Amino acid sequence: MTEYHADDYGLFPEQSRHIIDCYHGGALNGISIMPNSPHLAACMDEIKDIKDKLFVTVHLNFVEGKPLIGSKAARLTNEAGNFDIGFLKVLVISYIPVLRLFYQKELEAEIRQQLAVCEKYMNNKEFRIDGHVHYHMIPVVFDALMNVLRSENYKVSYIRFPREEIGVYIKAFGKVKDIKPINVVKSIILNVLSARNAKKYDEELRRMGVKSKFFMGVMLSGHMFYENVMTCLPYAGDVLTDRGESEMELLFHPGDVTVPEDIECLTSKDDYEFLTSDNRKKEAEALKKLGSNLKR
Repeated sequence: MTEYHADDYGLFPEQSRHIIDCYHGGALNGISIMPNSPHLAACMDEIKDIKDKLFVTVHLNFVEGKPLIGSKAARLTNEAGNFDIGFLKVLVISYIPVLRLFYQKELEAEIRQQLAVCEKYMNNKEFRIDGHVHYHMIPVVFDALMNVLRSENYKVSYIRFPREEIGVYIKAFGKVKDIKPINVVKSIILNVLSARNAKKYDEELRRMGVKSKFFMGVMLSGHMFYENVMTCLPYAGDVLTDRGESEMELLFHPGDVTVPEDIECLTSKDDYEFLTSDNRKKEAEALKKLGSNLKR
């Protein structure tokens, strides 16, 4: 089964409607929800009739907006109280023993609160978990997450391990457009981090019943356009066949932020550039075309 997934649901009302349009008129069957958004409850209320038809996932967020624990996350925020800590900085901190403990304490407190806010939206009372900009794969963040899951005794059915199969893109080389060098670097880093986390917690994850899926979405991050996806899918299918697997997750970002007041509320420069890009509309178009294919 293929999961056509969209991140960032619940960030803003109009932006979230753009995402759900891809369910009503396309292939979308999964969403990741923003725990710290003041609009989350209203956005979830809008989809209460279809929520059980979607893979609903907690989108752990340490990038956009304010932490749910407020000033208790001082190391993760700036003077305005907004998240402001770069991926590489958190990655480096993961390997500085004493400093890591201080950050992990704040991360655990924030993760605990983000999961608690989203618990009522989880289908079958089981958590599915991923992270905004994949921060959840950074060692200190993943270790904090596992500590929380253990202490709260949460049921978890899925954690996204964003491991890209590089061979898919090698075979598609010259046919796929828009693979950016930075995305190659990101894919390599996330593959290494995913392998670290999976190996360290292998027995515990198995005991919890946590599953992962073949994943696509980092190498073409921001450019999951219809033509690119259709070019890569046959090669991805070959990998799944060789592995004897049948499940994959395709990650899209179809939620463009267009309302001026919402744009002004974005606190991350990277999110501003990404979420206001016309590429978000192109990814929405891809989901709608994929939906048309599935109906044939």
